[in-house]
Amino acid sequence: MNYEDKKIVGIIATNVEANIALNVIGHLAISIGKYSNEEIMGKKIITDKSGTNHLGISKFPFIITKVKPGKLRNAIDKAKNNPNLLVADYPKDMLDTRTDEELVKSISNKENEKLEYMGAIIYGDTKDVDEITGKFQLWRID
Repeated sequence: MNYEDKKIVGIIATNVEANIALNVIGHLAISIGKYSNEEIMGKKIITDKSGTNHLGISKFPFIITKVKPGKLRNAIDKAKNNPNLLVADYPKDMLDTRTDEELVKSISNKENEKLEYMGAIIYGDTKDVDEITGKFQLWRID
């Protein structure tokens, strides 16, 4: 498989501050890593010349973008409707709750359209991911 066959795109809503954005991407990256198949990872352990082991990383590009909250919601909905894509989303409820039990209760009691998304990560074939995220702006700290 070629390096450019798959892609990982993180998306942050433009109204999310940088310190929160890092938290959002961190949590989402763990989720994507857990639920992706084994093809996402490069070599599991890389040993340097001195014998120290280092965990491998994704073998595919991982970029972070930003969009307005409404476009983020649309991207999440489109991605979830494509069975070939893996999507992790981050509703604001994840910041507003302290425990997993509180989070489950909060999200379970809301309709999807009532959730306020702060970010998402989409993983899959580059063509499919680019159809959704290809025009998004790269995220940077302004």
